[in-house]
Amino acid sequence: MISRTSWASSLVLKQATESSDDHYMAIALSLARRGLGRVWPNPAVGCVLVRDYRVVGRGWTQPGGRPHAETEALARAGDAAKGADAYVTLEPCSHSGRTPPCAEALIAAGVGRVVSAMEDPDPRVSGNGHDRLRAAGIDVIHNVGAETAKRVNAGFLMRLGTGRPMVALKTATSLDGRIATAAGESQWITNDRSRARGHLLRATYDAIMVGVETALADDPSLNVRLPGLEDRSPVRVVVDSRLRLPTASRLVAGARAQPSWVVTAKGADADRRQALTTAGVDVIEVDAGGDGRPDPSAVMAALGRRGVTRLLVEGGANLSASLMAAGLIDKVYCFRAGMVIGGDGRPAVDGFGLKTLNQAPRFQRLGIEQLDGDILEIWQRTN
Repeated sequence: MISRTSWASSLVLKQATESSDDHYMAIALSLARRGLGRVWPNPAVGCVLVRDYRVVGRGWTQPGGRPHAETEALARAGDAAKGADAYVTLEPCSHSGRTPPCAEALIAAGVGRVVSAMEDPDPRVSGNGHDRLRAAGIDVIHNVGAETAKRVNAGFLMRLGTGRPMVALKTATSLDGRIATAAGESQWITNDRSRARGHLLRATYDAIMVGVETALADDPSLNVRLPGLEDRSPVRVVVDSRLRLPTASRLVAGARAQPSWVVTAKGADADRRQALTTAGVDVIEVDAGGDGRPDPSAVMAALGRRGVTRLLVEGGANLSASLMAAGLIDKVYCFRAGMVIGGDGRPAVDGFGLKTLNQAPRFQRLGIEQLDGDILEIWQRTN
């Protein structure tokens, strides 16, 4: 019979262990976020090795997807990994690729316990990593920090489950939802801090997309212009049904330094295609929709096949409307400034044939940030 004192002591120990697990997993998840935008098509994973309540090794997925987080953490820990607890934000892989399986590396290092946030849904893993660890006599705990881990790797999970990337729409608007005046003036509606926050956002996405009208009107660079993060610029994608993007544009002129892809409808003009290709642009042809423009679902499927897991859409209003109508916007980053432009200004999203309110895409607010008078609201699709 277990005494009341022993039972109470066991409960306290269990609660202390769970608290420690949450704490170290939070550190691992923070490390995982460092890989966002740099590791596609792989997931962004973090790993922390803890021995006697001291972090002895830490790692995160490196650019290009290799080395994996566990490999990095084990290398930093060295002999101190023996008997340590390993906190990993995704089930350690169990298949061989360019590197040996991370599950085997943890076993070889002699870790005493593995705490993972979630099972890897990749069919090459899908529980096998956990099973290998248990078969080697290692205690495995999972589903610690699972909801946060799913949010961190929403793009990886979306591509694995649907074949397309997770799509986020970024808008910078007035209070009444306008992105420019009737004459097209848009620089600048939001303030310096909002724009810096927008560049930080770009650094966490694999690719950034605009429609050709935005590319023609603004001649954007679509890069990351924050000190120390210039190498985090994403792939630039332009949806251009008739290949109107000029070869003198910044997106084309800089295509060899920062990859630029143009998505167009099948049967595009061969001479224009050749001119873009010669300049270093990757031209992707997809099926057209009923309006002759690239079908939104076909566009996303094409990006998914190329490994893109996280796509940031920055305009324009027509592209945003077509993606919204197709149910392809998963998240919205809405930057708002304290000005009113009026009904003759240009909207963030054009009309897309909505007849009744119950047809409207709905979103739940995940967070809000104050940016020197501007506001950033982050919304997640719910229907």
